[in-house]
Amino acid sequence: MLIINADDWGRSAAETDAALSCFKARRITSASGMVYMSDSERAARLAAENALNIGLHLNFSERFTRSRCPKGLRESHNRIVRYLKGNKYAQLIYNPFLGNAFTYSFQTQWDEFIRLYGKMPAHVDGHHHMHLCANVRFSDLIPHGIRVRRNFSFWPGEKSWLNRTYRRAIDRRLERNYRVTDYFFDLTTSLEQRKLDRVVGLARSRSVELMTHPINQSETDYLLSDEFCGILQELAIQEPVVA
Repeated sequence: MLIINADDWGRSAAETDAALSCFKARRITSASGMVYMSDSERAARLAAENALNIGLHLNFSERFTRSRCPKGLRESHNRIVRYLKGNKYAQLIYNPFLGNAFTYSFQTQWDEFIRLYGKMPAHVDGHHHMHLCANVRFSDLIPHGIRVRRNFSFWPGEKSWLNRTYRRAIDRRLERNYRVTDYFFDLTTSLEQRKLDRVVGLARSRSVELMTHPINQSETDYLLSDEFCGILQELAIQEPVVA
């Protein structure tokens, strides 16, 4: 099973439109929507009109860009952004002084998604993967039972032993509380490292999520290519491509 998910839905009109064009061409299966961003309202309407499967793309690393945003939320959220962007290791450390801010930002984003889309998110992931930062994980903010994006998957020999051990520990905890795919990869990295054929091979027998950002022209060009169309047709014979 191959899930092809477009991130940053609703972040801007250009990003929404790029993902929508790929969905209409049947080259992605789902998208992750951001709330309180410049195109969030329109993106929600487009998702409903096109029956696009949408999850929540939690944002803790970028300031909200929608003009109408609760003042208290903006202030709390900006504190989180400053903290997480201040040090590359900040996401690994639980900050007790920001516990309430994280809870407020998460709950407000969750509620806003339900307001916009009229239903719970189909899945949850995070902008810059911050849904797995320490403050979110240790506060157990994401409701159990929903599908949540796991850490990036690596091939033998990639990354250090410590890095892989840390990621594996997080994934095991995710597997106890949430529905997760067996593997997770990024389209650009898979193409640059010429490893997409290995990703596709895994999808023939395991559940695999492939993340894409259609705003990147190189990714859109590949998604719309005859080569990728052939891959999807081949996978459809083995097992349906689903959202």
